[in-house]
Amino acid sequence: MHAMQYEITLPADYDMGVIRRRVADRGHLLDRWEGLGLKAYLMRERGVHGSMVSQYAPFYLWNTVEGMNSFLWEGGFQGICDDFGRPSVRGWTGLAYEEGGGSRACAAVRRRQPVPDGVPLAEVVEDAVSEVRRLAAQEGVVLAAAGVDTGAWEFVHFSLWEQEAPTAEGDLFEVLHLSTPERDRLAR
Repeated sequence: MHAMQYEITLPADYDMGVIRRRVADRGHLLDRWEGLGLKAYLMRERGVHGSMVSQYAPFYLWNTVEGMNSFLWEGGFQGICDDFGRPSVRGWTGLAYEEGGGSRACAAVRRRQPVPDGVPLAEVVEDAVSEVRRLAAQEGVVLAAAGVDTGAWEFVHFSLWEQEAPTAEGDLFEVLHLSTPERDRLAR
């Protein structure tokens, strides 16, 4: 599994209805994308749920590198580049994925944290996997995942929630749409 996200930070007075319409019109285009486990179309709006910025920030869980590369080099990503410029794309190697008991995602929480120094890597990975299991077991969680960027030595924890304002730590996003063509193939 590979996790990926880009953030498009928008002006404070940007009409976020433009993003909502964009997702409503185009979100279905990845509903059958080969190699894609999940794309969560995410946004956050300045002043809502404590957000300091307005952003469009989709988050992806890929089953295959081929599917991810096809999206980046041959497919859907060009539309983002054409409309907003080419954003930096962050990537994490997948460590863990678990389904929760929730059914419909309204919110997402993303928490990034440095991999601590001085601790054996096997232990910190074990802790990250345990955190995914802990999150997935909470009331209202649809799914939870974790990945690591070994270039920046950073973990990402990602979870989808039924509640609009979950209690998990991290950046809170509204879920506008989910494309889940191969969610059932994401490795647990």
